[in-house]
Amino acid sequence: MAQSLDRKTLAQIAPKLAELTEKVLFADIWTRPALSTRDRSLVTLAALTALGRDQQLGWHITFARQNGLTSEEITEIFTHLAFYAGWPAAVTALSCLDKE
Repeated sequence: MAQSLDRKTLAQIAPKLAELTEKVLFADIWTRPALSTRDRSLVTLAALTALGRDQQLGWHITFARQNGLTSEEITEIFTHLAFYAGWPAAVTALSCLDKE
C-alpha cells in the first residue's frame, strides 16, 4: 500500500498541489456557508469510503472529530455505507479508526 501524504510531505513533493489544496480546497470550498464543516466531513468520509480511498481516511477521521463528529457517529456512517458502498469498503473504513 502506498504511503499517505500529509500536508508537509505533499508540499515537498508537489508544491503547487499543496498550494491549491490550502487555497482552494480548505480556504474556499471547506468554508462555504451552505454546509457546515461537520456536514462536509460527513460527506467526505462517505465519498472516500465509497471510492476506496482509505489512505486519506485516517486524516479525515481526525479532521471529522475536530469538526464535531463523534466516534460513534463515524462508526455509524461506515456501518450505513456497508449497504450503499459495499461491505468491504465499510470494513476497510472501520479499520482506519484504529490507525489515527
